[in-house]
Amino acid sequence: MTKDELRAELERQAERYKEVYGGEVTTYAAQPDPERKPWRKRASIRDQAFSEELEKMEKELRSDGA
Repeated sequence: MTKDELRAELERQAERYKEVYGGEVTTYAAQPDPERKPWRKRASIRDQAFSEELEKMEKELRSDGA
């Protein structure tokens, strides 16, 4: 389905809705993506300290297990 076909189908559905239910159809523009993606944000100092502690604990477990 091309964009033009999709537009035509949506217009037909909007007209049908207006005729059958007598309601209004409001169309909205697509919302832009937020500037900062939550998965791309930089780690805070606490996050860095937590990951460092985890690495230390993992190293200790590896050295004890070896």
